[in-house]
Amino acid sequence: MRNIQRFFVGFLAVLTALWLLAELPAWTPPPHFFAWRTLLMQYSGVLAMGVMSVAMVLAVRPVVFEPYLGGLDKMYRLHKWLGITALVVSVAHWLLAVAPKWMVGWGWLQRPARGPRAVLLDAPVQQFFMGQRGLAEGIGEWAFYAAALLMVLALVKRFPYRHFFKTHHLLAVAYLALMWHSVVLLKFDYWSGLLGPVMALWMAAGTVSALMVLFRRVAVGRQVVGEVARIRHHAALDVIEVEIQCKGRWAGHDTGQFAFVTLHEDEGPHPYTISSAWTGDGHITFIIKALGDYTRTLSKRLRVGDVVKMEGPYGRFNFQGTAQRQIWVGAGIGITPFIARMKALAAAPDGRAIDLFHPTAVYDEHAISLVQRDADAAQVQLHVLWSQRDGLLTAERLTEQVSAWREADIWFCGPAPFGQSLRKDLVAMGLPPERFHQELFQMR
Repeated sequence: MRNIQRFFVGFLAVLTALWLLAELPAWTPPPHFFAWRTLLMQYSGVLAMGVMSVAMVLAVRPVVFEPYLGGLDKMYRLHKWLGITALVVSVAHWLLAVAPKWMVGWGWLQRPARGPRAVLLDAPVQQFFMGQRGLAEGIGEWAFYAAALLMVLALVKRFPYRHFFKTHHLLAVAYLALMWHSVVLLKFDYWSGLLGPVMALWMAAGTVSALMVLFRRVAVGRQVVGEVARIRHHAALDVIEVEIQCKGRWAGHDTGQFAFVTLHEDEGPHPYTISSAWTGDGHITFIIKALGDYTRTLSKRLRVGDVVKMEGPYGRFNFQGTAQRQIWVGAGIGITPFIARMKALAAAPDGRAIDLFHPTAVYDEHAISLVQRDADAAQVQLHVLWSQRDGLLTAERLTEQVSAWREADIWFCGPAPFGQSLRKDLVAMGLPPERFHQELFQMR
């Protein structure tokens, strides 16, 4: 989380600093409200277009940034922050544009007189942009309405995922329109300073990314077709275990990574953690919990022999660290990355002492026996906590059972609020924050 927090704050700070550097050399206090309005519209436009450009780049899932931002799950969280920032700043930008006009109409403000625009015969590029202002303003306004609607829908959890998947890529169209709006209306003097090249670079990257989204070229080199080879139902847990045989070349994956899997075209890709270690035989297993409208139908819709598509792998939940002791917490369906890791350790032990805590609201003896078998093979100490019998897992309980917890790396996968609470309590008890690893498995 720290990396994306630093990037988010740092990016906004850099854009602000570059804008100030562009304005301060010729700074004179704005003489009236409308002059302030012009100044703030330029600043809000720079911020809005900057964060939208970064969000658009992240939308194409560039794996090159994973080591620096902590994995695709963190990149998507950053994408969400940037989107919310773009929405808020764009609304402010729009209000700066339209509210003064309303107030003039109501008689609350008086617009200062202004003469005709100068004709710049010796600056044809600037003159061309000035001639495009009316068109750019109109395009920008309608693109703003469309983008705002799509961003709000993305934030509404009740908006079904299948509709979100089909509509969210339309933001790429709005982005291209807003990019043109920004190029035309950005203060021309900015292009000759530091701010102009930085904005040009990010808008160019955003434009390429938007075109990749529109032409369905996102991560095409990381996609492979597969066939459902086996399905196991764990009815008591509302879980199905799906084994897929790759029909194309899968580059392999590390334990703890996930993939986007399209099991049915009408639903689109969903992110699922890979629950099998890679052995090179082309088999990949996913354990899928019935948590939503779509996943509840999988036990009836999915059949052996169905052709599916996978994209990945992604993620940095890789169990790497310097500590020789690790504590894993796999709550509910969050057990899946640890199953994959235990299978890998059974084949290639790494010598670490590992305790696995598995809190669960539903106890299924057969499923637990399978987890215990994997734990025994990997020499992992398994602690099963059935909430009805054993109560809840707390930081105090964890530290009582593992005396050397201060020297351990802790890896958590499960409900986000539970992880946040556990992390907060352990850090308060003395755990270095960087030793608590948690995947942010929410992609919208």
